[in-house]
Amino acid sequence: MDQLLAMRAFRFIVEAQGFSAAAERLDTTHSSVSRQLKQLEVSLGVQLLNRNTRRFTLTAAGERYYKASVDILDRVAAAAQAMANEHQQAAGLLRVTAPLAIGTLELADWLPAFQKRYPDIQLELSCSDQFVDLVAQGFDVALRISGPLADTTLVAKTLTVADVVLVAAPAYLARHGLPQTAGQLAGHELLSFTGALEAAEWVLTSEQASPIHVVPRSRLRTDAITALYSAALAGAGIAAFTVQTVQTDFRSGRLVQVLPGCTLGSRHYYALYPQTRYVAPKVRAFVDHMAEHYRGR
Repeated sequence: MDQLLAMRAFRFIVEAQGFSAAAERLDTTHSSVSRQLKQLEVSLGVQLLNRNTRRFTLTAAGERYYKASVDILDRVAAAAQAMANEHQQAAGLLRVTAPLAIGTLELADWLPAFQKRYPDIQLELSCSDQFVDLVAQGFDVALRISGPLADTTLVAKTLTVADVVLVAAPAYLARHGLPQTAGQLAGHELLSFTGALEAAEWVLTSEQASPIHVVPRSRLRTDAITALYSAALAGAGIAAFTVQTVQTDFRSGRLVQVLPGCTLGSRHYYALYPQTRYVAPKVRAFVDHMAEHYRGR
């Protein structure tokens, strides 16, 4: 017996004041409605209706069960409608995992516009530079900064490709001077991010010269991009970031690009999500928003 169907039949019997009228509303037969009521009473172990040849009345147990049934069925209907609405419009809880650069350092660049544009989406943002299994951990979208991705079972949308550049605070450059060549970096304080390939060796490339290999001898090495960023802002030395991460700081003058003709390669920004037949509007809205954000920078 389907408990909800039987409960619904009982409710309609009461509200329609009869088995035939209830059957008509449910688009079924009188015998089917009667059978569902009997099965429900057997399942509950109580009599819900007092019946005679012309009419019926609710028993005390039936009155209590009717009130509970109305509440339960209304809640089920409301939940179904909420899910239908969520699949028709961008709404509901959206769980996103992102690297610290996007989720913290670049947050102010993209979040306010997203919240204004999609007020019905509740964003749950998990920030970590460790790659996570978004399906196993229940995330809707994963943002990643990496080299070109290998084959993946996920949908991978490229948001942008950003150069990795060297930067320093004006206060640091005022004390130590601005290096004019890659060779002069050896005489500077270099800050290393141990979570990146460049931590062991910086390979500077430019259009004018062959690649130059620099092994940073750093007094600060960190696996937290946020710590590296804070150290650079504090004038502790020269560090490498994607141009997307420090673009706002260039405009404000808080950071200055060092050796502007050189880069340390590039990084791809991706949005990944499970490959399904139906992509939820909230997922599509977020991915499209991030793609538009990076296209406009």
